[in-house]
Amino acid sequence: MSFFGNLVDSMVSFANDSARTVAEEVINPAVSIIQNQLQRPRDVLEQQQILDNLQESNGSHFPGDDYHSPDRKNWMAHLSVDKLTLNKIVWPGTHDSATNGIGDPVFTRWLGECQTLSIFDQLVLGTRVLDIRIQEDRSVCHGALSSYNVDVVLNDVVRFLSETQSEIIILEIRTEFKKKDPMGFEAYLADKIGQFLIHQDDNLFDKPISEILPKRVICIWKPRDSQKPRRGGLLWNSDYLKDNWIDTDLPWTKFQSNLKHLSEQQPISYRRFFYRVENTVTPQADNLVVGVKPVTDRIRKHARLFISQCVSRGCGDKLQILSTDFIEGDFVDACVGLTHARIEGKV
Repeated sequence: MSFFGNLVDSMVSFANDSARTVAEEVINPAVSIIQNQLQRPRDVLEQQQILDNLQESNGSHFPGDDYHSPDRKNWMAHLSVDKLTLNKIVWPGTHDSATNGIGDPVFTRWLGECQTLSIFDQLVLGTRVLDIRIQEDRSVCHGALSSYNVDVVLNDVVRFLSETQSEIIILEIRTEFKKKDPMGFEAYLADKIGQFLIHQDDNLFDKPISEILPKRVICIWKPRDSQKPRRGGLLWNSDYLKDNWIDTDLPWTKFQSNLKHLSEQQPISYRRFFYRVENTVTPQADNLVVGVKPVTDRIRKHARLFISQCVSRGCGDKLQILSTDFIEGDFVDACVGLTHARIEGKV
């Protein structure tokens, strides 16, 4: 073959290889992304329809579903503190509790704000489990977004405790993913809220609230790199708050996962830790809808359906902490209603 023939063949081969590389590294991934963007809304609608159909066919009835607290700020006080043991409570919680007003109101808030109420207002509404994420400078954060100092959270907690007498709070504070622990944080917590702290004690789970008062706060501190709190101390460590969180924006997928993992837990009477179910879904990068509110609303409205399904499937005695984004009074009433039913021996 002539020199020019070889040259032409080489050029053709190079062109074919280049075209193949462009197809594999540029065109195919782009097509895949477009296909995913078109398919994901269909997946979401299909999963929402499954939940809607389940709601329509089965309803959301469970023992205590008609309960309406006369005073959500003091709902524990309106139950019998002599009969209400720590492990019988269905704790209404908030997910990413301290994100009200986080980020820029135009450009980033809609990506990270999971609650619009202050910590104090959440507690007044009936929230009893707080999920607080912090970083090295002690400001609260959600991923890359940060907001006010954790002092604001603790001051709201102290204010609420000073205005009530029988309400117990589970306060979870953790160092956010990929962030550094603030220095001296255990001593700081002891100084700020030490007078209210319930010492870690495995024997407390079976005790009535009346025997735990006047101490009011179970504080679970989860550092990333520092030594975790010792057993028997002022603070509780990460062993005492467990969950099985999955990263998805598909509501039926999350609903099923929550039911499955809850069903695998021990009944509350045998458990020596708190188990949390998060009635939330999370925005995903492969879906055009990335705002927290429109995404989490896919499952948020189905909290009562979830409780109903827990009871009907035989794991109503395993539900302990149920948390949500953008908490509302009806969510609190549902949790308190099931708590009331437990006290009456209906669950």
